[in-house]
Amino acid sequence: MAAPLGGVSLALLLQALGATVATAVAAPAGTDGTIGSVVLLEAPDLGASAASGDLAVLIGVPPTEAVAWLDRLRSAEASLRPLAVATKHLSTELRDAAERSGVALVAVHPQARVELVLATVRTLLDGGAGQAVTGDPADEPLAGENDLYGLAQTVAALTGGLVSIEDERSQLLAYSATDGAADELRMLSILGRAGPADYLRRLRQRGVFDRLRTERRAVEVPADDELGWRRRLVVDIRPLGGDEGPHRSAAAGSLGTIWVQEGTQALDPDAGSVLEGAAAIAARLIERARSAPTQEALQIQRLLGLRGGGVDIPSLAAALSLPASGPAAVIGLAPGGAPVAAWPGASPIADVAAAVRLHASAYAPESLVATTDSRIYVLIPRVRAAGLPRWVAGMLDRLTRRSGLELRAAVAAPVAELADIGAARTEVDRVLDRPGAERVTTLARSRTSVLLGEIADLVAGREQLRDPRLQALIDDDQTRDGSLLVSVERYLDHFGDVRAAAAALHIHPNTLRYRIRRAEQVLDMRLSDPEDRLLLQVELLGLHRSG
Repeated sequence: MAAPLGGVSLALLLQALGATVATAVAAPAGTDGTIGSVVLLEAPDLGASAASGDLAVLIGVPPTEAVAWLDRLRSAEASLRPLAVATKHLSTELRDAAERSGVALVAVHPQARVELVLATVRTLLDGGAGQAVTGDPADEPLAGENDLYGLAQTVAALTGGLVSIEDERSQLLAYSATDGAADELRMLSILGRAGPADYLRRLRQRGVFDRLRTERRAVEVPADDELGWRRRLVVDIRPLGGDEGPHRSAAAGSLGTIWVQEGTQALDPDAGSVLEGAAAIAARLIERARSAPTQEALQIQRLLGLRGGGVDIPSLAAALSLPASGPAAVIGLAPGGAPVAAWPGASPIADVAAAVRLHASAYAPESLVATTDSRIYVLIPRVRAAGLPRWVAGMLDRLTRRSGLELRAAVAAPVAELADIGAARTEVDRVLDRPGAERVTTLARSRTSVLLGEIADLVAGREQLRDPRLQALIDDDQTRDGSLLVSVERYLDHFGDVRAAAAALHIHPNTLRYRIRRAEQVLDMRLSDPEDRLLLQVELLGLHRSG
């Protein structure tokens, strides 16, 4: 069954998710309908008279409330009802309500992450995996694959096994349809979106990952009856243009792995060769996905001013289904306690962004999320400004618990017009570029630290603004192995209170008085003079900014 134009059929989506993750328990209108959009709904969102997506994923909604919601939708036009509803919480009454409303009901495995459903829908809608899933792969093996789900399905057909594609951190990227032959390792990997830690540890102990780092060919993992896993083949996905030959250095890096589990029948004798060819295609797809954002992502970045000026706001608003006027809000997220450059290049930005997208969609279905290499932005139209900071704080708590990353957020709200979104994003960046103690803040609340930081950057970046007298003090310290610079800093920090500054330095007040007199001689300044004091503090800020 091919994917419908402009969307993907419910049948194809269920096939891609697999019976391990989701099954249709009610489909009064069949499963041929087109899924073109998805919306996440919590209990407070069910007061709306209509759903804003073809697939409504319910988050923590009790079956009784879902039943009442579906019954209310019966009176709405068919075009205003979702094609399907997905939920982890089922009941006989809910299934009956879905039948009465003409809505398909999809049961999601209780242990499956909602992000899995979202990632699968986005992949199918963006990549058109339907052609690969349903065509006969024997006609043209591994040709024309344009997404990882389609590639996984094709490899499964050619090898006779069950295929999973994971990234370099063993996070699941795609998988083929799963049947009853899946072992516990595969099922847990799919439901948890990552290889189970205990199984990964055992694979490392057996040297599987060491062999993958050094060998080009597929590696066999024998069956283990004690652990309950079946025979597997696995191949490393190497970056294109990497080392050639049967062996390569560990420094060459990895984009991930392709695993094929043996099912009820033995794997095809050529399964290893198929995997090795698939690894090259997967590398191209992964690198393309990482370097080329989707058209929607580009549009959001343009709206946020991340890709220069000259933006046609009305056209972008129409393309993204946004209201042309506010109020709106822009939220930026970055690592807590450090400037943006401190986020390591291998950070789990994609994972965090996926979770942010989930929370933002639940809070406001029209919200949009964009990312850079080290920052996440959320655009929320029709914002409920009163409760926004509290919601952002709650989201940060959940993200930290999930990822272990300490995050901070800057909020720009309200934004009156979409034309002002770029300026709001710049405002957010100005705040996040400066370390701050508050987890959720605004430019208004952080203006002192922001302006001081920007002034310090200006001084640090322009040689003509640097006072050579401060360098003379630094040189004197280095020559005499002295402590004049730190003594002056503590003296200024304590507003000229000698006793307080001396206590902070753990020295006698008279010692500090001597050092200040000596510093004034070297600087040719009077620290009792307000202008000299102000200039010196600005210069010290620039000194620390320049490192």
